[in-house]
Amino acid sequence: MWAEDVITRSANRGCALELSVENAGAYLRSRGIAAVRVKELGGGVSNTVLLIETETETGRESLVLKQSLPQLRVKDEWMADRSRIWREMQGIVDAATFFPAGSVPTVLWTDPSNYLFAMSAVAGQSWKEQIFNGVLDSQVAHQTGGLLGLLISSTWKNASYHTKYGDQTAFDQLRIDPYYRSIARRHPDLADRVAELIAESSGRRLALVHGDFSPKNVLVMGDGLTLIDFEVVHFGDPSFDAAFCLNHLILKWFCLPSRRPALRELMTAFWSGLFGTLPSDACSFFESATLRHLGCLMLARVDGKSPVEYLTRKDLQEQVRAVARRLIVRPPAAFAELMSRIDDVSSGRFTL
Repeated sequence: MWAEDVITRSANRGCALELSVENAGAYLRSRGIAAVRVKELGGGVSNTVLLIETETETGRESLVLKQSLPQLRVKDEWMADRSRIWREMQGIVDAATFFPAGSVPTVLWTDPSNYLFAMSAVAGQSWKEQIFNGVLDSQVAHQTGGLLGLLISSTWKNASYHTKYGDQTAFDQLRIDPYYRSIARRHPDLADRVAELIAESSGRRLALVHGDFSPKNVLVMGDGLTLIDFEVVHFGDPSFDAAFCLNHLILKWFCLPSRRPALRELMTAFWSGLFGTLPSDACSFFESATLRHLGCLMLARVDGKSPVEYLTRKDLQEQVRAVARRLIVRPPAAFAELMSRIDDVSSGRFTL
């Protein structure tokens, strides 16, 4: 189903159903599907996501229901257009045309009036879970970088993707405003630098951007990876995705001092896997642009609308804040310089 057709039909409709564990069974029965077990999948603030185990003629099978929320589950008010769910659905369908088989879920069916769709359930553990469980595999990091590079190179300067995904409304609502503008309001001395980066990045329309390219959205199954959660997908500045993933790895580096050497290796492997697959004409700007985004994203996860949940110690929050502010004021010129600054923090040479 073509996403824009769905958006047009559902734009002026109210949502008849607010999906939940309690009503999912009855909802599925109305569609002729017998749900044996319903489980809520956590980890997000902008959608209801349910894992459904169903009974079929050939045995039990699993699927996932996903419904967008108008008000996100955070402390501050954070509203977003629910029709972003159709952009996500279309992004999954399109990514399947250039990613290796199994790298994204399969869309099964859609429900326009309720802003939800069903997709195949993917077995496996998220890369984030692996990291917190002590499994720090540089090969997974390298593959993840390569997958991002494939997303960029497969859509690089592609006019049809630009036309289809050029609207950046969801990206503004879910990333630019709650991350970048929020830190500009809370750190007014940085506001001009943040505004300059927003404007510069907005003018860079070069490739598909996932928008939530983080370890929680990379599922690891043996030697394969599956990328999920395309709700912020748009055509724009691909260095945002690189910075977004690096940011999550660095925040885990702060949070897990005993694993810092291995996490440093993950960052290096991710960057190597990514940079080795970029289009040749991206290399002139991509590294510096990524590192400019990084400081803003780090600061946003302590002072934006959605602080990262695992960075609870005040001293670590203050350290992240200080490092992020310095990255914004004086961004590194190259990835190697970023790693050098990380080493300074670890050795105590960085002072608040």
